[in-house]
Amino acid sequence: MEIAYLCNVNKIINEKYKDMKRLTSLLAVALMAMLTLSLVSCDDDPYIADSLAGTWNGKMYVSSVYDGYTYDATYSELYFDQDPYSYSSGVGYWVDHYAGDAPYAYVANHTRWTVRNGSIQIYLVEEDVEVWIENYHLTDGYFTGTIYDGDNRVDFRLRHTSSPNWGDYHYGFGYYGFAKQNTYVTRGVSDDNAVKIPHRIIGKK
Repeated sequence: MEIAYLCNVNKIINEKYKDMKRLTSLLAVALMAMLTLSLVSCDDDPYIADSLAGTWNGKMYVSSVYDGYTYDATYSELYFDQDPYSYSSGVGYWVDHYAGDAPYAYVANHTRWTVRNGSIQIYLVEEDVEVWIENYHLTDGYFTGTIYDGDNRVDFRLRHTSSPNWGDYHYGFGYYGFAKQNTYVTRGVSDDNAVKIPHRIIGKK
């Protein structure tokens, strides 16, 4: 009886040891897979940034609220200038163009952007807002994906195009904060509307 009991105990211990060994092997494989994915994403960042470089034009579904009214941008221009030293980041511009009843022709921002683990993060300097892009696809001619702004998200499609003269735009939100439709505003002119800042909305279709 004692020998049979010891045999059963050894059998149970051996089975548990085998189970632990299988579990350890599975955990090791899962960890290696996660590390591999992480390394691939990091290695891909400079290539993504290189593909991103240039000017993209199209509908980003941007709206802005100004003086109690909401206006939809007709199209947006995004420019990505890759930093030759960091490879996966850079600076650029983001200009939303408006038409119709909007009180301004465009709203322009300088940007600082980076590609981190495959995610494209864009900081709009003048508005002090950060958005990010996921689930995207880049080709020589088109840039498609999903842009996130807090809880808002929207799919977009942009096309690669030639750059405008970025020096033609005014940046910031003082008297030169945005170009008002059919109005020329100088720093010496008193204009109550000039100091109001449009509030950006992303995700309205």
